Amino acid sequence: MQQIPMTVRGAELLREELEFLKNVRRPEIINAIAEAREHGDLKENAEYHAAREQQGFCEGRIQEIEGKLGNAQIIDVTKIPNNGKVIFGATVTLVNTDSDEEVTYRIVGDDEANIKEGLISVNSPIARGLVGKEVDDTVNIKTPGGNVEFDIIEVQYL
Repeated sequence: MQQIPMTVRGAELLREELEFLKNVRRPEIINAIAEAREHGDLKENAEYHAAREQQGFCEGRIQEIEGKLGNAQIIDVTKIPNNGKVIFGATVTLVNTDSDEEVTYRIVGDDEANIKEGLISVNSPIARGLVGKEVDDTVNIKTPGGNVEFDIIEVQYL
């Protein structure tokens, strides 16, 4: 199976979610099912069917997280010497050459991506355009609004 690139923080968040699902959510659902069973006829017991559906979602998510963690290639950029190149896990500060607007992105795995927090997927057009470039390079990124030119002003391995 293909390895999934993941930052140390992304792996920690998945482990926390897995622990919550196994140790908190799963017992809650089991109790809800037991309580609903006590109400009698299971064929017309909406609470029972809702709890069973929640159990299915919970177990599915547990399997999904375990699979991702099992195939994770955890990359700790803090242990890599910073040579100014944009790599997976790097935090990159860019300046839009047209508007002089400054933006900062961190290149992360697909599961960690959250544009509102400045976390972009390594598979996104912006990240693909940045990986392998260096400080002071100018990159042309194709976006839905057209091509945008950025200057790379800083690359950090945090």
